Amino acid sequence: MIETVEIKNKIRSFIAETAFVSEDKINDNSLIFQEGIFDSMGFLSLINYIEDHFQIKADDAELLEENFESVEAIAEFIARKSN
Repeated sequence: MIETVEIKNKIRSFIAETAFVSEDKINDNSLIFQEGIFDSMGFLSLINYIEDHFQIKADDAELLEENFESVEAIAEFIARKSN
């Protein structure tokens, strides 16, 4: 199983690269949608990235803000789905 720290680093890098934001502006608890880092297109890219890189599928019922609002929430979601 992939380590949570590694998941967070990969997610943070993806968000920074996709949103053209410096990684040091994104911490584990940054609210990526509320802070304007990601929008709905960024969300779709994030879901595709998670499915491709972590080999997990997010069910429609799981596409909730609390699962994807921050790096921490995303890493917890991936860890839950990976078990």
